[in-house]
Amino acid sequence: MNGADAVAKCLELQGVTTVYGYPGVAICPVYDSLINTNIHAVLVRSEANAAHAASGEARISGKPGVCICTSGPGATNLITGIATAYMDSIPLVCITGQVNSDLIGGDVFQEADITGAAESFVKYSYLVRKASDIPRIFKEAFYIASTGRRGPVLIDIPFDIQNQELRKFEWPEEVNLRTYKPTYFGNPMQIRKVVTALENCERPILYTGGGVHLCQARELVRQFSEKYNIPVVSTMMGIGTMPSLHPLYMGMAGNNGNLAANRAIHDSDTVILVGARIADRAVSQPQKMMANKTLIHIDVDPAEIGKNVKCDLPIVGDAKAIFEEMMKQEIQMPDFSAWVTELQSCRQRKSRQVVPDKYTDPAYFVNELSTHMQEDAVYVADVGQNQIWSCANVVMQNGRFLTSGGMGTMGYALPAAIGAKMADPKREVVSVSGDGGFQMAMMELATSNQEGLELKHVVMNNESLGMVREAQKFSFGGRYTMVDLKGGPDYEQLAKAYRMKYLKIETNADVETVVPKFLKAKGSVLLEVLVDEDGIVRKGGTVK
Repeated sequence: MNGADAVAKCLELQGVTTVYGYPGVAICPVYDSLINTNIHAVLVRSEANAAHAASGEARISGKPGVCICTSGPGATNLITGIATAYMDSIPLVCITGQVNSDLIGGDVFQEADITGAAESFVKYSYLVRKASDIPRIFKEAFYIASTGRRGPVLIDIPFDIQNQELRKFEWPEEVNLRTYKPTYFGNPMQIRKVVTALENCERPILYTGGGVHLCQARELVRQFSEKYNIPVVSTMMGIGTMPSLHPLYMGMAGNNGNLAANRAIHDSDTVILVGARIADRAVSQPQKMMANKTLIHIDVDPAEIGKNVKCDLPIVGDAKAIFEEMMKQEIQMPDFSAWVTELQSCRQRKSRQVVPDKYTDPAYFVNELSTHMQEDAVYVADVGQNQIWSCANVVMQNGRFLTSGGMGTMGYALPAAIGAKMADPKREVVSVSGDGGFQMAMMELATSNQEGLELKHVVMNNESLGMVREAQKFSFGGRYTMVDLKGGPDYEQLAKAYRMKYLKIETNADVETVVPKFLKAKGSVLLEVLVDEDGIVRKGGTVK
């Protein structure tokens, strides 16, 4: 057995069935060893998309996604995908090839210090020095990626180490890292203090983030909310914690959130923040918003608690374990009916303004699309205006909403949808992109074809970088520069080139008939939706 064989065996022992990547000479030994396993290697068309696809798989499977790329530009191209996963706490194991050990530091062909370059965006990184270390390193890497605050781990393997022989393959029974001891179970005294705070409050809310999904605590959070009649709001990454039409769900909060959700935070006296950091998009002025209220922050990462706003009751631990304990507590909860009714009336006052009939209203389209999707479907939104329209208007039932939140990486949706579909082939998966983001990743239609995936892709086409154009309209006096995408492809011909079905929605009148056709069609479909380049984001709707 050589080092590459050891890598393949480690992946098998970790239960990996699919990897995403792009080969090169420096990683060829590993790919050659994978031939002798049942692990399926998916060839993407650009390395960053290997990490995005692995991210999509990880978010649906709940296990670390794996991507494998070569040295030099292959590794550096991967960094955007690694950073995207890091900002959203997605567990990945990223494997890169490296030049021979004795050549490192010599600026030889396709050498890059990838462990140094990616240091800001990984939980941990390894440069493998000898083949006998591979079993230990891989055992540790998967453990680090999938425990505590999830995130990507990088393993850089020189070419000669991949070919180096192992005298004995020793798989560790367990991982014991002296400096890495994540906390799972919340402190019992702190949990009791939370119970006391809830028993003495009048207007509580649960504010849920992406961590609720990552630790698979969604059902427990729902049960807790329903048991005690506590309203729920979410961050962008927390969408799907509650069904969109659930009477206790007030929607997404933040700069692009809705009135009821932001009112819920503003008027509450007790906020239970679960698996979320209070970042600028979620709360623009956290010190003001959280003033005069009790903030309870539940997070597996102690560094996030108190980072952006003062916390009154911190609980470090896994949200699932903490809510399991909370559900066991005897809580004499007050009646919050009046508070819930107040927020529900605010939510019902939401109105939508529609763009002229010569274009399609994105808010209306997203609502209709998601309403017709299957109950457990996966909706993958890209970045830009399409993301905000999606967040504000998507109707989630028991499915998942995936997007790039922390990094805001354009081109994420299409490859992430591929990974989500690979994780659960029977599940309906729809990607929604703007024409700008779609053109950053449309080469992955070839990957989808090659894998025989039945995916549905939406392109909201306004021939413009809509979000940037909107910023230039209001902040730069309408002086538009570098936002015109009128040189884009003919999407009907593009679909034909990739042997896909093509559908088009030009106005609101087309939505009712075309959306069902789009979702029910066999095979992959590309749907072009014409939207107004002057349509702007306002509370999720569109106005002129």
